[in-house]
Amino acid sequence: MKSSIIDSIKSLPPLSTTIIEINKIYADENSTIKEMAKVIEHDPMVIANILKIANSPLYGFGKEIKNAAQAVSLFGMNMTRSIAVGNSIKKLLNVDMQPYRITSEEFAKTSSLQAALMFSWYRKIDRHKAEELYLAAFLQETGKILIASEVIQNDEAISFASEIENSNNIAVVEKAYSDATSAEVTALVFKHWGFDSNFIEMIKYSDNPSAAPDNIKEYSAALNIVKTIVPVNKPFSDISINFGLKKAADAGYDIAILQEAISQFTDKPEE
Repeated sequence: MKSSIIDSIKSLPPLSTTIIEINKIYADENSTIKEMAKVIEHDPMVIANILKIANSPLYGFGKEIKNAAQAVSLFGMNMTRSIAVGNSIKKLLNVDMQPYRITSEEFAKTSSLQAALMFSWYRKIDRHKAEELYLAAFLQETGKILIASEVIQNDEAISFASEIENSNNIAVVEKAYSDATSAEVTALVFKHWGFDSNFIEMIKYSDNPSAAPDNIKEYSAALNIVKTIVPVNKPFSDISINFGLKKAADAGYDIAILQEAISQFTDKPEE
């Protein structure tokens, strides 16, 4: 990894007080839903994001969620933390995704789609793991922000974008230009911010799950499958879906469950 990217990671701004408090409460086995709701209530941006997601069709709670206590109670502490941390970190980083030939809005949408697909798929396999993977799926492409910045600074945006546009393996292109994949950069970003080692490791090995430690391998494989199906350059394209399904089959997953989850994002209502 280039020293300039490492320097950029070291100079990242600290996480907000709200996010630090949420992480502390999450890490404390004796903490309560009421304590987390109280912290969230004091941050208008965080509570707005949580309520927006709580009232989206994906979760189907069946009633309007109007306050932090309701949302935390329905989501649980794991998912609440994931939503709060994920959205706050995206807003903390300046985003110029020109080298990937996408806008900052498209990048944010892709991240959200990866997280939504992960949750829709994995909750049918293991609800607890789905909640753990949601945040990792939402944030696993964070390193692309720093790689894009590096490419722009080196005046390589045009050539990089040309290679990214039709690539079926974005990580290979990233490695060629920055000596690191976005997964490796992302892992260092969250190490810098003091996240737990399992979270860091599952992202770090998401481009090469076979190399992951045994306790992380399943998580890294799931992340790799999701970002294969929803890559930033061609999310949910036929070729991306086919590649992802093949990887899932090779990893021993029930393809029907994944196909059903994908259909929620690709099936268009009849006119």
